[in-house]
Amino acid sequence: MMCITTVLAVVMSFSAIAQPLQLHFRNVVDGKPIALEKDNYKNGLGQSYTVSNLKYYISNIQLTPESGKELTDSDYYLIREDDSASMNITLPHIPIGHYTRLTFSIGVDSLHNCSGAQSDALDPVNGMFWTWNTGYIFFKLEGKSSASKNPGSIYEYHIGGYKAPANCIRSVSIDLTGISLMPVIVLPPDTFHKKLKITGIDISADISKFMNAATPIDLTKISSVTDFHNAAKIADHYQQMFSLIKKDYGY
Repeated sequence: MMCITTVLAVVMSFSAIAQPLQLHFRNVVDGKPIALEKDNYKNGLGQSYTVSNLKYYISNIQLTPESGKELTDSDYYLIREDDSASMNITLPHIPIGHYTRLTFSIGVDSLHNCSGAQSDALDPVNGMFWTWNTGYIFFKLEGKSSASKNPGSIYEYHIGGYKAPANCIRSVSIDLTGISLMPVIVLPPDTFHKKLKITGIDISADISKFMNAATPIDLTKISSVTDFHNAAKIADHYQQMFSLIKKDYGY
């Protein structure tokens, strides 16, 4: 039989292990999965709307451990509602242990905005590059609303820009207190067995929080934002739509 001291020694040795960490983004409205071009939703003013397109850039991902150096991922990721695979971001070689905070940016920094069209997530084929402005759209939400005065009752928010006073890069901070990224440890009666598994953190991106935030977006007044006018205001709204989906993260 393995004594408690031996078990503790083995567990402590896991501190040198790194494993993949997945961030799962879940686009929802009022906590329910988005049904593109199907379901009707309502904002805080009682105005109905649908969702036909949702895309946004995640960048500058940082994990803060209880102790040690902050971990940073410098890649760019495009989350799009019409591509379920895009909603899962895998961060390789994350040391197991306790973490207190996850932060990330919505948008594309000045350097990459000024470098012209690029590849992968920043490829113009993704429909997130303004050819007329040689810059990136950070956040794109489109749909229809009976409250909109635009032709076809459409509403559209194409938000980008990194220069004041219309800097639309926003940082999101999520509290991870109490979440431990640890391997599964199984102790059968007569053997000691450990099993590593990929850990994951589920993040909700709720359009109802975007529509409402501190003050609901009035679709009769602001139904089309495709340049710097009202862009920073809309950016403040999408900063508020992200939160941790509570579940058992213990491993």
